[in-house]
This record gives sequence, C-alpha cells and structure tokens, in this order.
Amino acid sequence: MLAVIRPETRHRRRWPLVATSVLAVAVLAAACDSGSTSSPSSSAVPASEENPNAQVEGALPDNAVADAVSKLDGLVQSMMRDTGIPGMAVAVVSGGETKYAKGFGVADVTTGASVNADTVFPLASMSKSIGSTVIASQVTNKTVSWDDQVAAALPGFALADPYVTRTVTVADMYTHRSGLPDHAGDKIEDLGYPRAVVLNRLRYAPLQPFRITYDYTNFGITAGAESVANRSGRDWETLSEESIYRPLGMTRTSSRFRDFTARDNRVVGHVQVDGKWVVTFKQRDPDAQAPAGGVSSSVNDLTHWLTMLMAQGTYQGKQLVAPEALLPAITPQIVSSPSSAPDARAGFYGYGFNVSVTAGGRTQVSHSGAFGSGAATNFLVLPSADVAIVVLSNASPIGAVEAITGEFADLVQFGEVRHDWRTLYRQAFDAENQPSGSLVGKPRPANPAPAQALSSYVGTYANSMYGPAVVREQGGKLVLAMGPGGVTTHELTHWDGNTFTFTLRNENAELGSISKVTFDGPRMVIEYYDDEENDGVFTRQ
Repeated sequence: MLAVIRPETRHRRRWPLVATSVLAVAVLAAACDSGSTSSPSSSAVPASEENPNAQVEGALPDNAVADAVSKLDGLVQSMMRDTGIPGMAVAVVSGGETKYAKGFGVADVTTGASVNADTVFPLASMSKSIGSTVIASQVTNKTVSWDDQVAAALPGFALADPYVTRTVTVADMYTHRSGLPDHAGDKIEDLGYPRAVVLNRLRYAPLQPFRITYDYTNFGITAGAESVANRSGRDWETLSEESIYRPLGMTRTSSRFRDFTARDNRVVGHVQVDGKWVVTFKQRDPDAQAPAGGVSSSVNDLTHWLTMLMAQGTYQGKQLVAPEALLPAITPQIVSSPSSAPDARAGFYGYGFNVSVTAGGRTQVSHSGAFGSGAATNFLVLPSADVAIVVLSNASPIGAVEAITGEFADLVQFGEVRHDWRTLYRQAFDAENQPSGSLVGKPRPANPAPAQALSSYVGTYANSMYGPAVVREQGGKLVLAMGPGGVTTHELTHWDGNTFTFTLRNENAELGSISKVTFDGPRMVIEYYDDEENDGVFTRQ
C-alpha cells in the first residue's frame, strides 16, 4: 500500500503534514524504513546470512541500473515537455562511479543559456542531508558528538522551556524532535531578519512535547549546526567547505549565497504565472538558514558526495566520515509520518535524511528541497541496489523532481515504472500550492462599515516574535512596515470597519495570499502571523 509521507522539503509555506519544508509535501514512496545498512550489492540477498534484516526477497532485474539509466533521457524529456519546466540536471552514481550526468533545458528563460552537468542550482532542503555529513565528519574527529547539548556551545540560545533549553541536543535538532513548532522562525526570516535574530526569537515559540513530537524546523537544524560550528572554531560555511566540499573536490559547491550568485554557470529561479514559467519575483537568499537550505551545487559535484555517502564515508580511499558517525544519520530516529492504515508503512527521519522502505522492500534514503521562488531538488539512494540519483530543477516545486526519482527507483527495482508518480506528486503539490488567508476568493463587502480616521490606527505595535510593526499614513492610505528598519512593507486596503487587508508573496505564502489586519483599540491582529503556533497580536506602544 502506498503511503503519503513527508518529503521534508522546504523553507516556505507551511505544509499541513510537515513542511517541507519544507515543509513538506508528500513523498509518495511506498513508505518508510527498515534501518538496515547492508553492504551494497545487486544480488537478491544483498547482505550476509548473519544479517537477515538487510535481506530483500526479490532479486533486481538483470542489468537493473544500466537499463534504468538508459531510460533517463526519455523520462526527463517527457517531464519537461509535459510541465514546461525551464531547466533540469540529473546524475546517477553506482558502483562508486558516475553512470550518468546531464543537463536539460535552459538556466534562464530570458537568456536561453543551456544547463549542463556543471550548472549550479540552489539545493534548498537537500542542504540538511549534506550538512548532516558535515556534522558526521566532526563526530568522526571527536570534535563533537551527536548528543552534545546545543546550548553549551551556542551563547544566548534559549527555548520556551528551561529544561528543553539545557537538554536539547544536536541530534534532537536534526531529527526535528525539539518540540519547536513546524517551520518555527521561517516567517521571521521572511521579514528580513538575519540568522542571529531568528535564532534568538525561537525562545518565544510555544513547544510541543519534547522528543516525541516531529515538526520540521529549518531554524532548529540551523541552531544545531551553529552549535557544532562554534565547537569547531569555524563558521558553518567554512566548516562545510573544509570538512566536506574541499576533500570531495566539490569545487562548485558552497553554503554562501554570494558564491552562488558569483558563479559563471548557474540557474535563476522560475515561477508559474498564468500557466507560464517566468523568472522569479525574487531570487531566494537562504543565508539566514544556510545549514538547512543554503547549499548550492551542480550534479557533477553531487556525484562526489553521493559516492562518499554510499561508501559509508569513504572517498577515493580516504575515510572522511566514520561509518559509526554516519549510521544514525541515515537510519530511523523518529517517526515522521505515522502509518495511515494497518497495511501501510510508516515514514521515518534520521539526522537530516528521510529513510523509507519501498514497495520492493528495499531501504531508501532521500531528501527533497524546494523554494517557492524557484527551486526543486531531490536525491534518492537505494543502498541494496548500490545506486543513487539526484535531480535538480530551476522551477518552483510541482512534484516533478520527486516523480523522476520515483520512476527511476521503480525501473531499478522492477524493470518498469510501477506507480503513477507524476499524478500522485502533482496532486499532492497542487493541494499545497494554494494561496493562504481566510478572505481568499471572497468578494469585498457590498456595504462595508466605514473605517475610523486613518490617523487613529497610526503607531508602532510590538510583538516579541516578529518585532515592531509600524503603521503609518502615506498618501491617504495606511502602510504597514515590518522587519529590520521597516524593510518589508504592505499597503493596507480597507475591507470592513476596523479590518484592512494586504496581499503578499514570499517563501511561505503563494501568489494570491491575503492577510487580514484587524485593529481593536491598542491591539492589531495580523492574520498571516496568527496561527496555532504563533501569536499574531501586536500591541501599540
């Protein structure tokens, strides 16, 4: 039975099941993990007789990987034809070698520059898996352990509960079991605040039960990574470069946005407007949450990382990451998606990796990434088949990259595509790619109650989580300014009585999203920031 489970993709809108983000969107793999880490093999029983939990009943088809690779051109081309996605890049690793690496389409619809295997893409939440191997390298050299407490090496860090503050570990953050609510901090980042400010304000987020609740949090991961970087004596971006990128020869990979924008062969993001792909309204700068979503890379570079991952930390004869440091990252640590029926498999999360079991009974390790402003990525590893695939695109997420990796995994395991991944993923993403706000689709009142004098609403309103919100009168209208220095502004439109509205589009809100702003004496309630996890009440100072 197919299970709809979390792909843990993104840094944008709030996915009801997770995030993907993150959030996430449904990863329609045939469920989730067994936790085996057998030696890679293409035989019917890939592990020794002493490890029955790693055995798989059915043999792979003859020439499974080679035959699947031979069909990739057709899969990608038909996907691009059906969806109109501007550009994609795909690579496959097996047997310690790159079996396929190719670019398709264009990096930018306005220039027509071609995509190739060296074209650099933003990876979004795939960064979590790569960052996990950065930490595993530090566990290997005894700089840290997965169970180190975050607060011990992150000055000023605090959460709402003092016990959780002093107890939460790097492992807790990388499994999303800290109790922080889903996507905590993402909307603060959208306002323009830097990493330090967002991490500081996590203390105002109400917590769910510690270590038994799974909620996908980009800034929880970022806090764990910052703690590790501090212990290493380097910033996260330098630590990633020196411990993983450079030793693997990943010369076109970085965790700094400025490095991405300086590349001579890189994509720009694309979004859909009226059914047509156009250059993004705003190129995503993920520096504030770099450990969770700030890596950029090419498929050629990522083949080096995948080769190391499948070789249990070894690359070109050198052990960069100890198997025992990597093992907990790529095996189940928490249930991320409970079974929906008695015959359905559950979904699991390791340390920055999804871990699942396919319809063929094979352990699968994966992660998606997505930016609403124009990026969608996915990698998938079948350890028992000794194969991995990565697919990158420069279009906002519609399920295309996950569908391709799903089809490829079917071809490897069964010699044919067994499931209609394209329809399943498209429906899942369509359901999530909807504008937010209770007034979306509603007509304006025919006879609205009049507003008070605009000057009565003017002032500075405070909120611990989101900072000051300044309402000013400008040109006969109200303007709402938020973020550092009021960098994020919205013109308020009168709706009814003391209720106004504004439209928005960012990583957490789709095109067409509408937020109410309701004034009630000294209180201003902004609907977009008022949800089950956060308080959208701003009080006049």
